[in-house]
Amino acid sequence: MARFILASASPRRIELLKQIGVTPDQVLPADIDETPYKNEIPTIYVQRVARQKAEAIAQQHPDCVVLSADTTVALGRRIIGKAENEAEAFAILQLLSGRRHRVHTSVCVVHKGKARQKLVTTTVRFARLTDKQIKDYIATGDWKGKAGACSIQGSSGAFIPSINGSFSNVVGLPLTETQQMLASAGVIAA
Repeated sequence: MARFILASASPRRIELLKQIGVTPDQVLPADIDETPYKNEIPTIYVQRVARQKAEAIAQQHPDCVVLSADTTVALGRRIIGKAENEAEAFAILQLLSGRRHRVHTSVCVVHKGKARQKLVTTTVRFARLTDKQIKDYIATGDWKGKAGACSIQGSSGAFIPSINGSFSNVVGLPLTETQQMLASAGVIAA
């Protein structure tokens, strides 16, 4: 069986893989530029970034199965990234307040020089928030390092009355699709 490398530093992805009984042999985050291209739409962006991450690590470890993923929050054609500071987090949460947005995750597996990729989209309904609710949430620090400045599995899950699609996708790794791709690559039993 080929060695399995997760090309991600996300602790959420490691935990999600454990849910399907998979532990990477190695965790090697790819060091790539994740800046969106001018006018790049969210679905194209996450697919490009996920593939670049997987290919960067696969080039260094050609005999391994490499899995990467990229997740972004999108409001229409707008990519909502990770907030760098409290002011950005506040602006993002005001923008999402009372609206629906989409969470796109692209999963890419590279094995024996071949890349396979899947895109999963989940629609998320966000509650209308007061400025005080946003400020109180920001004070918790839960927004740090998270696309859209929130996480469904954290305290901001209280702001999400419903989703349409995969819960694990919103967390950062759609498990059904990931399990199928890892089975196809021989990492887990089919």
